[in-house]
Amino acid sequence: MMDGVEVGRVNVAARACGISIRAFELAVAYAQQRETFGKPIAQHQAIAFQLAEMAIKVEAAHQMMVNAARLKDAGQRNDVEAGMAKVIASEYCAEVTTQSFRIHGGYGYSKEYEIERLMREAPFLLIGEGTSEIQKTIISRGLLKEYKLKG
Repeated sequence: MMDGVEVGRVNVAARACGISIRAFELAVAYAQQRETFGKPIAQHQAIAFQLAEMAIKVEAAHQMMVNAARLKDAGQRNDVEAGMAKVIASEYCAEVTTQSFRIHGGYGYSKEYEIERLMREAPFLLIGEGTSEIQKTIISRGLLKEYKLKG
C-alpha cells in the first residue's frame, strides 16, 4: 500500500513542478513584453527579484522531486523523500503561480492568458495525496526513526 502512496506523492510533486515551470515561463515572457515607464517590467528590480525567487523555487522543487523519483525507481522506500518533495513542490507551486499571476496584473484574470488556468489548478496540489501537515507528520516520524538515539 505504501508503495502506491509514495508513487502518488512523487506524481503530485511532478505535476506541481510542471505547473511551476510553466507559470515561471509565462511570467518571464510577459515581464519582457509588458512595459511601464518606458521599459519592460522585467528591468524593474522588484520584478527582476521576483523572477529570481521564482527560478530558485522551481529548481529546488524539481531537484527534490527527481531525487524522490530516482529512489523509487531504484526500488527503495522513499516515504520521507516523497513527502518532502510533495511538500516543497506543492507549496512552491502555489507561491510561483501566485507570483506569476501578480506579474500579469489584471490580465491574469483573463481566460486568454494561460496563467488564469494555472491559478485554478495549483491549489489542488496542496491537498492531493495529503496536505503539507500530513506530510510533515510522515516526514518527522521517518526522521525520528532514522536518527533515533542509541542507548
